[in-house]
Amino acid sequence: MSMTNSPGTRPPLIVVVGSINMDLVARMVHLPRPGETVSGESFQTISGGKGANQAVAASRLGARVVMIGRLGDDSFGTTLRQNLIAEGIDTDHVIETTGCSSGVALIGVESTGANAITVIPAANGRLSEDDVLSRRAIIAAANALIVQLETPIPTVAAALRIAKQHGVLSVLDPAPAAPLPEALIQVDILSPNQSEAETLTGICVRDWDSAESAARELQRRGAKDVVIKLGSSGACLCSHDGKVQRISAVSADIVDTTAAGDAFTAALTVARCEGHSLADATRFGCLAGTLACTRFGAQPAMPTRAELERWTELSKT
Repeated sequence: MSMTNSPGTRPPLIVVVGSINMDLVARMVHLPRPGETVSGESFQTISGGKGANQAVAASRLGARVVMIGRLGDDSFGTTLRQNLIAEGIDTDHVIETTGCSSGVALIGVESTGANAITVIPAANGRLSEDDVLSRRAIIAAANALIVQLETPIPTVAAALRIAKQHGVLSVLDPAPAAPLPEALIQVDILSPNQSEAETLTGICVRDWDSAESAARELQRRGAKDVVIKLGSSGACLCSHDGKVQRISAVSADIVDTTAAGDAFTAALTVARCEGHSLADATRFGCLAGTLACTRFGAQPAMPTRAELERWTELSKT
């Protein structure tokens, strides 16, 4: 599997409609139980938010990326915008929200790499349908649209309607987990993890067979292609032609799983936009997600194209 773009090929244009957060990250030996106080080992502020994470990942993998979202008029907002610009992302459609803080995520990471996250939407919660509808032309011109669930559901639905009307590849990463109307499930690629798939279908996803059952149910509800992320096991994909494939993940020393799913979804989308098969795009996503787990933080963990190309070659040996 070669994931190198053809010389002279223009990079795909990907629009991300979603959240932009400042992650307040504490590392500790183990996450506290209810009522327990633990001593942390370190604290950092790191640019994050599922939408912004995916935008950064897609940009580092060679795509042209436009971000549609909202920031507050606070110092976090200034820093977050500057960081996106530094990653080569078009922020002309990131709106400053007067009298509102930027989104924040409180993240605890234990020594195993497991994490617990509390998200305060703030400005992200004010991203409206009108914000998206007034930018219809931006979405219509894209090769793909990526959305998540850290902004209001009606806003996500509006973005997906535009993509569908204009034949733009629609990718939904349904996180954080939430029950969804079937209209939102009817996307080109639905990419939940195990817990999200269970929330959407009621099927407990614990192995390959249950993942396939959940994927089939999501397809019954209107999703075209379903890729269920299974962490260190890889991913189960069910394509619209009825084929089911089990894609194994490569092994690695896990440091922090915070942004693994975001790296996966971005890499999957970039590869599909470049014309690669769903199976090869899923393998690319698995590599990106695994490599992101070997680093601390969200956006800083996102791999570059060159790094994933090296991993692709190593995975053949």
